Amino acid sequence: MNRAARLTAILDLLAEQGEVSVEQLVERFGASAATTRRDLDSLAERRLLTRTHGGAVAQSVAYELPIRYRSHHATGAKERIAVAAAALVVPGQVVGLSGGTTTNAIATALAARTDLAEHGLTVVTNAVNIASQLAMRPEFKVVVTGGVIHPRSFELVGPFVEQLLGGIRLDVAFIGVNGLSAESGASTHDEAEAAVNRMMAQRAESAYVVADASKLGRATFAHVGGAELFPVVLTDAAASDAQRAALADAGYKVRPAD
Repeated sequence: MNRAARLTAILDLLAEQGEVSVEQLVERFGASAATTRRDLDSLAERRLLTRTHGGAVAQSVAYELPIRYRSHHATGAKERIAVAAAALVVPGQVVGLSGGTTTNAIATALAARTDLAEHGLTVVTNAVNIASQLAMRPEFKVVVTGGVIHPRSFELVGPFVEQLLGGIRLDVAFIGVNGLSAESGASTHDEAEAAVNRMMAQRAESAYVVADASKLGRATFAHVGGAELFPVVLTDAAASDAQRAALADAGYKVRPAD
């Protein structure tokens, strides 16, 4: 496991448990005790955790909303997709993150990247849990869209969101969805969330759908867009050959995260 993936995994474990020990992390990830301590010190310097004697505890502000929001379904797949997505981001870029458990994991993976500290990063999001998580990173400029909060997903929706998005541009956007099928494209359960996701993707130079294999082949209520809006799909290695082939035939480039 490389360092970026290990830091992301440490934060995810910390979010689930509230505290971790060096011994636990050594056993779980296989790095030496000295390397593990350096990992924890690095995350503590960025105020992503608080060091304790022998381990670390979660920052209460940074983790309160993500814990409430976290879905344990396909967690490992979402982490792998998140690391692959975060690796596509260049320091200094403007990144759009929609709401969703996978995009929340991407925010965690971005926060674990040590190379972003020098040049910073601008993150535009309509998800208050993501904004809360990244607000503790002083080198990140976090732009929250405004709007009316959706209690189920912590996403801000409505005309205020569209007004802000209409006046900015994004280098890259990662959009979480509830379904992605070759026939129906990307979709969500809520029409207001779909409208925001669509506009965020339209404002980006590059827009990616991020969806684990359980979302593939599904069509839900509200259409977001097809291959013309999302030419690349980031998914996990569990995606079947048939799923990948169907999306490829529909014009998508499928990138599985190993």
